[in-house]
Amino acid sequence: MIDGARGRNGLEVTDMGSGKKAKNVGRSAKGKAKEVTGRVLGNESLEAKGRAEQMKGDAKQAVEKGKDTFKH
Repeated sequence: MIDGARGRNGLEVTDMGSGKKAKNVGRSAKGKAKEVTGRVLGNESLEAKGRAEQMKGDAKQAVEKGKDTFKH
């Protein structure tokens, strides 16, 4: 969004999805860290949980990207 952009009511317009995007990127990174830690420790359960968390974050990122496509 352009800095200082104004909506029809004169209020500043912000991108509401940016917080969700950051959260999803964080979830993917956290999942990757869990996966790597599980692999290093030989903990298959932690590794699987990390992969699942990564997939969840990636899927939610794709949804947000799709929303942005239709919004603009």
